[in-house]
Amino acid sequence: MKRKLYYIFLFFLALRLPRTMTQAEIKLCSLLLQEHFGEIVEKIGVHLIRTGSQPLRVIVHDTGTSPDQVKKALCVLIQHNLVIYQVHKRGVVEYEAQCSHMLRMLRYPRYIYTTKTLYSDTGELIVEELLLNGKMTMSAVVKKVADRLTETMEDGKTMDYAEVSNTFVRLADTHFVQRCPVVPATEDSDSGPPPPAPTLVINEKDMYVVPKLNLIGKGKRRRSSDEDAAGEPKAKRPKQSTDNKEPIPDDGIYWQANLDRFHQHFRDQAIVSAVANRMDQTSSEIVRTMLRMSEITTPSSAPFTQPLSSNEIFRSLPVGYNISKQVLDQYLTLLADDPLEFVGKSGDSGGGMYVINLHKALASLATATLESVVQERFGSRCARIFRLVLQKKHLEQKQVEDFAMIPAKEAKDMLYKMLSENFISLQEIPKTPDHAPSRTFYLYTVNVLSAARMLLHRCYKSIANLIERRQFETKENKRLLEKSQRVEAIIASMQATGAEAAQLQEIEEMITAPERQQLETLKRNVNKLDASEIQVDETIFLLESYIESTMKRP
Repeated sequence: MKRKLYYIFLFFLALRLPRTMTQAEIKLCSLLLQEHFGEIVEKIGVHLIRTGSQPLRVIVHDTGTSPDQVKKALCVLIQHNLVIYQVHKRGVVEYEAQCSHMLRMLRYPRYIYTTKTLYSDTGELIVEELLLNGKMTMSAVVKKVADRLTETMEDGKTMDYAEVSNTFVRLADTHFVQRCPVVPATEDSDSGPPPPAPTLVINEKDMYVVPKLNLIGKGKRRRSSDEDAAGEPKAKRPKQSTDNKEPIPDDGIYWQANLDRFHQHFRDQAIVSAVANRMDQTSSEIVRTMLRMSEITTPSSAPFTQPLSSNEIFRSLPVGYNISKQVLDQYLTLLADDPLEFVGKSGDSGGGMYVINLHKALASLATATLESVVQERFGSRCARIFRLVLQKKHLEQKQVEDFAMIPAKEAKDMLYKMLSENFISLQEIPKTPDHAPSRTFYLYTVNVLSAARMLLHRCYKSIANLIERRQFETKENKRLLEKSQRVEAIIASMQATGAEAAQLQEIEEMITAPERQQLETLKRNVNKLDASEIQVDETIFLLESYIESTMKRP
């Protein structure tokens, strides 16, 4: 009886928790928080992940951290959308961690690099500033980015605010940046007592509307001399800044990076790449055009893109693709008839209406990832069996041996090996109610969703191990890295003052040949670990996208 009550208690305790996080996810979140924000923020963030929604008083008590430090840590986490808060009926404010948002910190370099390829250095720095600061006003971002770009330019050249503003507007038009929710005006003007926490709202129509700012000026360089760029002494600057207290034109309108839009772009790129590998470059360019035409109108969670007519697709093709309308129709028919069904036909008007089946595309990509992992882990024969079971849905052991043309002993070993690793599952179909083994069919099948979840869990563990190894490598060579940085700083300052080559060489020789070799080895190892992190994260993204798409299906 006691045991039964215990299990009932555990069941209701599980119901209270918003979502059970695996130990691998919690560990990865802990490493990411510590790397980006330090120990105190990591301690508060992990506590909220483990315990669920908690008020400030309980967080202070359970973590043994001072209230001031907890408040600052929560401010940092809320600023970066890693923690949300909600007011309960009794007026108690509870804070809840957003683990999925914490895991997105893995992709920060990829977000920045994507913006660089699409919008050059200016776009790269805009997104970098938004990711580093969480939320910023447009005017602050423009000034900061203009200053940073001016620092990298040759003497006498500066970056105009207007040019940075134009790039910011382009990012907003393509939904890569979006407005943050704000406190409604009615709440500000309410004469009653203020609420325990403000309620933030945003109108969907205003999410990408850029305020009309008249930012006139150029980026400034940081100067060590007494005179600034305009030749004014330092003594005059404070007086000038106190006299001109002009209100910030976009005060209260904060912006953040729209990470869902980046994920949509990554998904589209993966689909285009898959079509190019399966067919040819022209087919992938047609699919890319279809995705580009519907990227703003189609929600990131939609199973299909908006229907597009053949005539619209033909008019939107890039200038370099001089293919006739007849050839385009042939390609679209070929894509629609392909067994993978990335492209589907939804009507005959306008020369034929076509959509991209995003869910089936993600399912195909996830399945291909599982097949690749099975082949790398167990060999080509296991991959053949895996593909066979995947294609036939349900097979007995004897059927697997016959179809795969593999000896019975080897086929049995391979099936049990994949079964033990949860890549395939066994389904029992009894002939009689007693489930006697002699009167039961045992069918092997592949549950793609379950296998994807298992592989995703392993990917989280792998990437946590990679981060720990990188931190260990850096910590072990900390003294050597600090020495190398000091030497590089001395050489840079001497080059700025016009030092001779002999003097520079003398400074460089402060690092001995064995130390230089050790630095090269460390750099090579860290680069390998970084590249591995990026590759594992690409797998994580595909699996997460497939699982999310499957769970949202009606």
